[in-house]
Amino acid sequence: MTTDKPKKQRIINCVSQLPYKIVLDESTDKWILNPSTGNSALYSSLDYLQNSDEYEQVVVGWTGEITKKNLTKGEILRKQLETQELHEIQRIEDDTANQTDEDKLYVTNEQMDNLGKQLKDNYNPVWLLRSRNQGRWRAYAENVIWPLFHYILNPATRKDFDSEGNNENSAWYDYVKFNEAYAMKIGEIYQPGDIIWIHDYYLLLLPQLLRMKFSSLDLEEEGKNKLVIGYFHHAPWPSYEYFRCLPRRKEILDGLVGADKITFQNEQFSRHFVSSCKRLLDSTSKKVKDDLGKDQYNLAVYGGDLVVDSSPIGVDCEGIMKEAFTPDVDSKVDAIRQAYKGKKIIIGRDRFDPVRGIIQKLRAFETFLAMFPQWREQVVLIQVSSPTLNRDSPQVIRLEQQVNELVNSINSQYGSLNFAPVQHYYMRIPKDVYFSLLRSADLCLITSVRDGMNTTALEYVTIKSHDTNSACYGKPLILSEFSGSSSVLKDAMIVNPWDSVAVARSIDQAFSLTKIQRNKLQLRTWKEVPNIRAWSDRFAKLMIEIAEDANAQDRKMTPALNRPLLLENYKAAKRRLFLFDYDGTLTPIVKDPAAAIPTARLYNIMEKLSQDPNNQIWIISGRDQAFLGKWWGSKNKSVGLSAEHGCFVKDIGTPDWVNLTEKFDMSWQVRVNEVMEEFTNKTPGSFIETKAVALTWHYRAAVPELGDYSAEQLKNELLKFTEEYDLDVMDGKKNIEVRPKFVNKGEIVKRLVWHKYGTPQDLLKPLDQSLPIDEMPDFVLCLGDDFTDEDMFRQLNSIEKKWGENYKDKRNKWGNFGFYPVTVGSAAKVTVAKAHLTDPQQVLDTLGLLVGNVSLFQSAGTVDLDARGHVKDSESSKKSHAASVAYAMKRTGSSTSLNKQ
Repeated sequence: MTTDKPKKQRIINCVSQLPYKIVLDESTDKWILNPSTGNSALYSSLDYLQNSDEYEQVVVGWTGEITKKNLTKGEILRKQLETQELHEIQRIEDDTANQTDEDKLYVTNEQMDNLGKQLKDNYNPVWLLRSRNQGRWRAYAENVIWPLFHYILNPATRKDFDSEGNNENSAWYDYVKFNEAYAMKIGEIYQPGDIIWIHDYYLLLLPQLLRMKFSSLDLEEEGKNKLVIGYFHHAPWPSYEYFRCLPRRKEILDGLVGADKITFQNEQFSRHFVSSCKRLLDSTSKKVKDDLGKDQYNLAVYGGDLVVDSSPIGVDCEGIMKEAFTPDVDSKVDAIRQAYKGKKIIIGRDRFDPVRGIIQKLRAFETFLAMFPQWREQVVLIQVSSPTLNRDSPQVIRLEQQVNELVNSINSQYGSLNFAPVQHYYMRIPKDVYFSLLRSADLCLITSVRDGMNTTALEYVTIKSHDTNSACYGKPLILSEFSGSSSVLKDAMIVNPWDSVAVARSIDQAFSLTKIQRNKLQLRTWKEVPNIRAWSDRFAKLMIEIAEDANAQDRKMTPALNRPLLLENYKAAKRRLFLFDYDGTLTPIVKDPAAAIPTARLYNIMEKLSQDPNNQIWIISGRDQAFLGKWWGSKNKSVGLSAEHGCFVKDIGTPDWVNLTEKFDMSWQVRVNEVMEEFTNKTPGSFIETKAVALTWHYRAAVPELGDYSAEQLKNELLKFTEEYDLDVMDGKKNIEVRPKFVNKGEIVKRLVWHKYGTPQDLLKPLDQSLPIDEMPDFVLCLGDDFTDEDMFRQLNSIEKKWGENYKDKRNKWGNFGFYPVTVGSAAKVTVAKAHLTDPQQVLDTLGLLVGNVSLFQSAGTVDLDARGHVKDSESSKKSHAASVAYAMKRTGSSTSLNKQ
């Protein structure tokens, strides 16, 4: 009897680029896949999971910058002979493409399919084709996010960034597109029960994008197979004081908190992230200890629970040992030792950028030779600096000049005709050469001024643990305290790279250690090296546990508003209804309520919205009639107004207010006012706002602790009146309001929605629920930030549910009735809204998108893109498609012509 093998857990691994440099050989239509250098730890994890018995891995990654193999002279001659035959095809291409040189990298569908076949099983390329400027997709991540995450605030960066013709806004739009392309690809391959694992700062928007996408597609079955997303941040995460300098800081955080688990290289980085979320999103957190005794944060965001922890990435120890000790590497080690016979070898291998501390390393080495003359001509520093993609940028050029000057200065002062103490190699070196240098070294010197995890340190300690080779075993490591590796390799010789004297003394101390001391140091540091296989298993198992917990719980995170989908729905609708709260929604919350006046931008957007005959706009606020009448009724008569949470209503285009509570006994106000005055006297900075129907006690200007305490006590006192007078006591943002229970924002929304669209409102008449759906709104955008706005959201949800029962076949093409209840502001509140926006700025951006003032890519959403990053079916996409067809025709014609010859 045979038993079925247990089903493997599927993991969709999202990386910023597939682990290849991809070249297209057009003469054969074959792809040349050269393994990429760098990211060795991540690629080792991919290889491990690819061959795992427990997991089925699916990798999603951008192709990277695609290049084409140059044609031979014979192929060029043949193409020239085809010119006359293909003249007509060329004319079609010229007429339809009409694009800049950067857009002329074309790849046929057949060629795309061929790449999929050549890649490893389950490797899925993300296509974003451009030729001259394919690096545009990296621009925002590498020129804005990366420097700031490494504590670089350099105005020159922005200037150089703009000099390429890509200003920061357009680069941000490309960053949004990059993330949206991944979301689209994942949507094609996702299966319920999959775990999605996202890597690093190129994809910070992707977690929230996936929440939007699968929420709108309704792929999460109730009670099982809930979407589970993990994110690992390989780079450092800066302190709040630096992170707050990022122009798109809230968008970045909002994108990231769509994950269920966010993991950093060390506890410091996770603490910085939680601090940023608290201050910018107003989230709440609780610190606990994980199963390893490390700090872990349970972050409450938008109704969901997010785990934030740390787990330093490791290296493939077994693989390194296997590759580093081969006959070929042995011969290279012998050659290096022979070349520097009788000398101590210091090895440094770093990426050539400002945060790797190459300048600090050279200055420390120069100080070492000056302070300890006995080591002159006895020590050589072999520094290998790997070029970066932006090696022609002014920053890298300046760094190169500084490094060359230092190297020349050291070699001229302490070298001779036969010996140079610094050997600097500005190049990428093969892996076998790299391993031979690590094996040959007597000391590894790492002086990073900021990094996430320095894998060179881990690989060096791993290789030096090879105890069967006495010439290799137990050589010390000097490691910067600013490297993420220092939180792991705590027994290495930790230094401050900015202190050249201290580093120089550490070099002397390292060379002066006895063999016994070196061996003891090696034993301690070797035990601290994390293994990439154990790291991968741990992350995957923790994600499985989160998935099991998520399926057992009812709590569900409220996703960000999917604005591109909202725009599509808006364009298709003919009877649109807008329902807006005011304070905290259309304008920011301010200490003095009288100062919360509309901005010129808000007026402009509302004017454009109200000019569309298919739009009806209502502001439903806790403000009184006088305020709303002054700032809105007199400015835009096409906006309906509801004051004091629905107690007073002024219909669109009418001058008169209707009091919905005129028959209600208002004697309660005297007693409530007396209680509020008592607390006002005890709470400096508080005051009472008397409205026609409601009383509001404000304490925003009071001492926070005293204000919160007094508010709690006052609420308890006011609750004593609720039964006698049928009142509601409402908690607002730094205020408590008392008003009649039968009137609230939800009741107003109910009457506005369940009403014949375009006809005058009579809110004193009974509700008519027999109206056909074709006479009621087919698009409702409801925005609010306060507890009182939850009444609106609940009412919309209730109507949507009832319509779903009564009008099953009347849903739109997105499977809904066009209802969008959206909460604005704090991530800490639990809401019944279907989506969220972070602040009033995002509200204006959303409304600006609807009237054409704001780019579709100002914020992330589910947009279908073609292989060139254009919106599908847009004019740009059609032109690009026509040019691609012409390119394919030309290739077909070329093949036919060649066959004739």
